[in-house]
Amino acid sequence: MSTAVLSVRGLSKTYVQRKGLFGAVKETHAVRNVSFDVGRGEILGLVGESGSGKTTVGRMAMRLLEATSGQVVLSGTDITVYSHARLRSVRRKMQLIFQDPSASLNPRQTIGRILRTPLALRGIDNDQDILETLALVGMSPDILNRKPAMFSGGQRQRLSIARALLMQPELLVADEAVSALDVCVQAQVVNLFVDLRDRLGLSILFIGHDLAVVGVVSDRVGVMYRGVLVEVARTADLFRRPRHPYTAQLLAAAPRHGAPLPPEPASSQFSQASGGCVFAPLCSHMTSECLNRQPDLSEVGPAHQSACLRTELQLSGV
Repeated sequence: MSTAVLSVRGLSKTYVQRKGLFGAVKETHAVRNVSFDVGRGEILGLVGESGSGKTTVGRMAMRLLEATSGQVVLSGTDITVYSHARLRSVRRKMQLIFQDPSASLNPRQTIGRILRTPLALRGIDNDQDILETLALVGMSPDILNRKPAMFSGGQRQRLSIARALLMQPELLVADEAVSALDVCVQAQVVNLFVDLRDRLGLSILFIGHDLAVVGVVSDRVGVMYRGVLVEVARTADLFRRPRHPYTAQLLAAAPRHGAPLPPEPASSQFSQASGGCVFAPLCSHMTSECLNRQPDLSEVGPAHQSACLRTELQLSGV
């Protein structure tokens, strides 16, 4: 893999709540010890169900949400220690694509004014870059005097991508960027992300809950479950031979049109509280050791990592 544009190491996010002035303190581990790289010109998919922590990871990677612990390195520079004032100097290198494009498109402004804002931040006062970028995302150049409400959801998402590209970023973080779109429009926007990777050499962290969609767009896929990154592999390898039981269960559910996994039993809280594997209560391969230790990601094949005690034992020959 080429030099990483984004490296996160040991990212964790813990929320602390206290019941009353002298009540017991409750800790909720939203993300636990997540590490991965996004290579230059690579799309890394991050997939998981609602509440898995994938969006939290994306926001911590951009320093939009402060991590409890861990490190974020952007193009070789550790930005974890940057003050908010100093972060402004690197903000243009990281751009977030929201699920709802309205988050980045002011409904009161024309498209021309919206797209001129990032150019103003770069000190540019002409529309040439805007016209070229609109063509890049498949939009007509004669729309600058219209407002966002005049466009479909897919078109608005293309415009929000254009706005991000005008900042000339090194990294895009697409957070459920196609989940609100119709299926046919999803495919068009997914193809756009792939085209931007190929034509611009962009690095993209593509976050989603639909494994099929994430698999189409991504060079590699990371799978999250209850705040833990349980498997990372090249897309074809992951689909052909998943090594973590949760990934295998996701793939098995996919042909049933995204059928939900069975509800978590009450005993699932035991494994989390005791430091055990987060997936142990739902795993058919669970052993007593699984209830006592959450395994780290370990190499199970070329560019393939899994966080499973069963896999560890197989590799050690036990």
